[in-house]
Amino acid sequence: MAAVLDLPFSLSEAPTGFKTSAAPQAISKPTTSTLFAAGPSYLGHVRRQLNQLSFEQDDDAEKKRLEAELQANGADEENVDLPDEEEDEDLLARDPKEWKSQDHYAVLGLSSLRYKASPEQIKLAHRRKVLKHHPDKKAGSSGLANDDSFFKCIAKAHEVLANPERRRQFDSVDEAIDDEAVPTGKEKPENFYKLWAPVFAREARFSEPKNGPIPSLGDEDSTKQQVDEFYSFWYNFDSWRSFEYLDKEINEGSEARDDKRYTEKKNKSERARRKKEDNVRLRNLVDKALSVDPRIKKFKAEEKAAREAKRNKGKPGQANGGLTPAQLAEQKKQKEEEEKKAKEEAVKKEEADKLARADAKKAKEAAKKNLKKEKKRLRDIITSNNYFQAAGAAPSASVIEAQLNGLDAICGALEPEEVVALREACEKAGSADGAKNELNKAAESKSIAAGAFA
Repeated sequence: MAAVLDLPFSLSEAPTGFKTSAAPQAISKPTTSTLFAAGPSYLGHVRRQLNQLSFEQDDDAEKKRLEAELQANGADEENVDLPDEEEDEDLLARDPKEWKSQDHYAVLGLSSLRYKASPEQIKLAHRRKVLKHHPDKKAGSSGLANDDSFFKCIAKAHEVLANPERRRQFDSVDEAIDDEAVPTGKEKPENFYKLWAPVFAREARFSEPKNGPIPSLGDEDSTKQQVDEFYSFWYNFDSWRSFEYLDKEINEGSEARDDKRYTEKKNKSERARRKKEDNVRLRNLVDKALSVDPRIKKFKAEEKAAREAKRNKGKPGQANGGLTPAQLAEQKKQKEEEEKKAKEEAVKKEEADKLARADAKKAKEAAKKNLKKEKKRLRDIITSNNYFQAAGAAPSASVIEAQLNGLDAICGALEPEEVVALREACEKAGSADGAKNELNKAAESKSIAAGAFA
């Protein structure tokens, strides 16, 4: 038996200035509270009383209920339709660290459904992929204990697609969206509805619920009101498409708050820029569709005809010029014939003018050629026959150059016919003085100073 040892112990004195606390308050009187039965045990007690079951019987009934629930869930999964997609080597070799660039739908085998995949299909697709690519299963078959890269990709894909908000962010920038797939606008009018309906259907899935029902593009029989409502809806379209998914990741381990704030500010600016560009793209798309819509041209023609009819309404003899439909048809026929005849005459006149211009060009070229020939003969008269030099004296180079310059000045001022006449006169002169006189006369008639022939 252990011995008990008493040790002396005494309290120290209270510090200077210590004040005792006030007298304790009286203890409150006891009260009575009502307790309500609750919890699984109470619910089990009530269930047994209502069904008049013992503990063993209630346990058996609960087990049967759970088994039925599990069977019902399995039957629901069998009713979920999933596509059977092959997994290529590039997909299986993806780096889970590059999850932002991976196609989450392809990872789960839902690339053919994409945004149309239901939550049940995503859930079941994830379960099947996990059963197929679980690291424990692969370790047993391949002997690799760390073969979990694609399993991490599967987990990330399910994390994104199972969350409605994150899935919407991914769908906003899905690589399968082809924003550039828009008709050129040069197609035939009858193909307008077939080409543009898929374009607006592609954009319609980004419509906010507050936009209301999405109107159909319609066809050539759509009324003006239906067409106006369609374009009014798209010009006031509010898209839920966002671009948060493309944000630059913030390093959570970084303690530099300035870096975090800068990155957040940069991400916000980039999201606003991309959103603005997307709104401009959609507005240009609607403008292009409106400009080539054949119904718009038809409505404008009808409105113009209605204005003309209203302008002529109530004016006797002025509606349609006071003519009957048959007279209007005859008048239209005559007008078409007159226009055709005027067009033919214009073509003939144009051809005649073309021929005349060709003849004039030929005549001008012939005259130019002939003028060149006449000028050469005059040069020969000056240089070879030596009309302007004294007998027995050879002409110097400066004299010949002065004579030729004077001749060029005279020929440039005379008409082609006058040049021919001058050449003939010089030849008939028969002497240097006579030829000199003829050249001086020609120079004086055009006010040209031809000192070389003095």
